[in-house]
Amino acid sequence: MTAPDRIAILKAILAATPGNTSATQRARLLAAMQQTGHITTFEAMRFLDVYDPRPRKLELLAEGHRIMLSWRHVPTESGRPHRVGVYYIGRSGEAQP
Repeated sequence: MTAPDRIAILKAILAATPGNTSATQRARLLAAMQQTGHITTFEAMRFLDVYDPRPRKLELLAEGHRIMLSWRHVPTESGRPHRVGVYYIGRSGEAQP
């Protein structure tokens, strides 16, 4: 589960960047990575209103951002774990995905 303080940060990002265009969704995804260090695909869908974060990640890559991917098992509200992607901004020298 996502911690309440983290949810508050993500909700603030959503409130600061309203709209559902690809550009606003990319902006929210990037802001979440910059402000919290990472964002799971689950969090992006639930708290940032980015229904499918995968194409937004690819668009950020095309813009030149070093968006990296790792995997994590995260329990949903039902308590069952799901394998979700975790996006973060890569460091210089780190291989692109």
